[in-house]
Amino acid sequence: MGKNIFFERKGPFLLNDLFINLKLKKKIKIFDIRNLESATKDDLTFLDSIDYINFAKTTRAKYCLTTIKLKDYLPKNCEAVLVQNVLFDLCKVTRKFYPNADIDTPDISLKNPKKASYPNVKFGNNVLVGKNCKIGSNTIIGSNTIIEHNVSIGDDCTIGSQAVIRNTLIGNNVFIQDGCKIGLKGFGFIPLKGKNLRFPHIGKVIIKNNVEIGANCTIDRGSINNTVIGENTFLDNQVHVAHNIKIGSDCMIAGQVGFAGSSIIGDSVSIGGQAGVSGHLKIGNNVKIGGGSGVVKDVKDGTAVMGYPAVSLKNFIKNSKK
Repeated sequence: MGKNIFFERKGPFLLNDLFINLKLKKKIKIFDIRNLESATKDDLTFLDSIDYINFAKTTRAKYCLTTIKLKDYLPKNCEAVLVQNVLFDLCKVTRKFYPNADIDTPDISLKNPKKASYPNVKFGNNVLVGKNCKIGSNTIIGSNTIIEHNVSIGDDCTIGSQAVIRNTLIGNNVFIQDGCKIGLKGFGFIPLKGKNLRFPHIGKVIIKNNVEIGANCTIDRGSINNTVIGENTFLDNQVHVAHNIKIGSDCMIAGQVGFAGSSIIGDSVSIGGQAGVSGHLKIGNNVKIGGGSGVVKDVKDGTAVMGYPAVSLKNFIKNSKK
């Protein structure tokens, strides 16, 4: 089981203690909460939508939070833990394992970086760096930027001024322009009367090599999964990337595009300015999305779409002539 370097994990917990209505005869220890793909036999996983049944078929987890309608999609080696609302119970369990991940508490370990610790890095004025950060050679960090604990930044990177980076792993030759906020918690909560239940975000942001992030972009860390920006992908200014988004390589994303959570964007995708992509969608490879479009369903490889809701470019042009 991989260690979460950004958030302290409590436990292990007995499955009976997590779900007191189970009444199991065995005392089953659960060490972590993970998604279907990465869970091991010692983890609790979850299945909340038919969209993820292919991952469910191959999960290694022995216990899975799910509903009675979805339980038959689990393999024989995985026992269903039946609940009414998967995300509600997932939230409660995750809060037990990671009690400090539901609110972004400011990093109090921040200090001015010592030259001896980062001999090959150039820092602007008033830069603050947390504990256990790794910053590669020939990297430049602009003034008034904050790099929080355990963040890793590769070689030959340029981080602009007034950026905040937490819970993030950054590759080599990455350019992050002024004012970006990367690795903060996403917009996740369970609506309750009187007081909403905040969903802990225990994932991280992974930015791969040769990426450029424009000014004032916001990239949320994952909730359970990670948020990933693929190699050689460029984001224009003021792009918002929500939790669990995965953007492939060689993508071009124009200004003010917004991605809702948990969508997967393929390779070589181009998206025009002010377009929006709804959550839990799959956008294929070599897709083109016109500016101002609203994408509300999956888009197949090699397709060009435009409009709201987005339709094929051919149909959009045909309809606009009517």
